[in-house]
Amino acid sequence: MLRGSLNTIAFVLVAITVGAGIALAVLGFHTAVVSATVAIGLLLAASPRQITEWERGVLLRLGKFQRTLDPGIVWVVPGIDAIAQLVDMRIRATTFSAEKTLTKDTVPVNVDAVLFWIVTDSKRAVLEVQEYVKTISWAAQTTLRDVIGKAELVRMISDRAALDSELQATIDAKTSEWGITVQSVEIRDVRIPSSLEDAMSRKAQADREKEARIILAESEHAVANEMHKAASVYEADSVAMRLRAMNMTYESIKERGALMVVPSDMVKSLDGTLGTAAAGFRLQPDAQPSSS
Repeated sequence: MLRGSLNTIAFVLVAITVGAGIALAVLGFHTAVVSATVAIGLLLAASPRQITEWERGVLLRLGKFQRTLDPGIVWVVPGIDAIAQLVDMRIRATTFSAEKTLTKDTVPVNVDAVLFWIVTDSKRAVLEVQEYVKTISWAAQTTLRDVIGKAELVRMISDRAALDSELQATIDAKTSEWGITVQSVEIRDVRIPSSLEDAMSRKAQADREKEARIILAESEHAVANEMHKAASVYEADSVAMRLRAMNMTYESIKERGALMVVPSDMVKSLDGTLGTAAAGFRLQPDAQPSSS
């Protein structure tokens, strides 16, 4: 199938050619005349080519580059002109990967990435490289392996934006000679061996445990300092100590069924008071109710 030959003008020319051939045959013209008319009509029908808005055509005339075809209906000379290729000028995405590639610190990783690129010069994309779509995929994969070999695992995991920029600049430097511009590269996934993943998980857990213990120790140190200050105040002021003891007693007996632990000094200081209160509630056996 001739590129771009399926269009309305071509179909109209074919219909006119068939109608003219039938009419000449009905009118009794010689078969050679009818055949020549049909051949010329079909040749003219193959001349108009349609190119869509997002495409550009590369026209060769007798094997040499003639011009770049813009969107719309273009006319070519059948048998002399040929559309070598219709180039899609839209942004395209190409996925590529690198499997079991060693990083700078000798860690095998599997990396998946996606490349966003666009053809900016259809002439160079067709004439400078064969099958530019496959070529750019291979170039991206090779560059990805080179970048992985120069980067450490920690950087690949934590600084993907810098690696994306490095990949984009390196690949674009290669493809710019082919009329192709790389707009961006994005690393989608970095997979490491499961054994190494478990080891990294245990290390992270140990680091968090260490941090938690340090924070707890710092809290204990702060509490001890504050308690030391409070002890100095209570030691210098016995009234403050008794008030604190009374507050502790109140807090302990506020809830029914609570266990109260009373400091010995407080018991001594409150012994007389507690004894008097108990005596007030104790029933004297010799006491007789008074009669009026």
